[in-house]
Amino acid sequence: ALKLEITLYRALGRWIVRRPDVPAGTEPIGYSRLVAPMLWLWIFGSAVEVVVLDVLLSRWWTPLRIPLLVLGVWGLVWMLGMMAAYRVRPHLLGEHTLQVRDGIHARVDVPLERIAAVRSVEHELPGLLRSVHVEGDEPGALLLVGVGSRTNLELVLTEPTTLQTPRGPATVSRVGMWVDEPRDVAAKLRPLLSAPLR
Repeated sequence: ALKLEITLYRALGRWIVRRPDVPAGTEPIGYSRLVAPMLWLWIFGSAVEVVVLDVLLSRWWTPLRIPLLVLGVWGLVWMLGMMAAYRVRPHLLGEHTLQVRDGIHARVDVPLERIAAVRSVEHELPGLLRSVHVEGDEPGALLLVGVGSRTNLELVLTEPTTLQTPRGPATVSRVGMWVDEPRDVAAKLRPLLSAPLR
């Protein structure tokens, strides 16, 4: 929990100073458009709630005012940190690896040499809060790294490959991810693939 908190504050700091977590030699691939409207609604609602509660409690129940104000501001900053994480931690296309991310929740490195094909396919992850899910049995399993519990781009691997995930190693044949522009990303990846398309 403490590591998550620190990561959120770091992401918020990077967002404020406009320094995304994009190392030299990598190209960012955005994926925040799907969740941005929902997060902005939560942020707006939380900001209104903090102000309304503070005004009401200052008149009728002063002892609870400060604790609830602190809790409300903490929740607001936490959600801003979540939004920042989606913006400053994009997927990264490197010389040899495609790093698939989901805000602060997930990171999966897929070697470009193991990608045989890229195609636009949508999948849904079970549950709203899950960002990583393995579907099917190894070695022909499908690894989903979702945003808002959805993916829209699928990487078909040349052979079953063991990838490190936040839930431990998984041997999979396909990887699903969410990107803002699936056609553009697919067109960018295809010339880099060493294997012929299936």
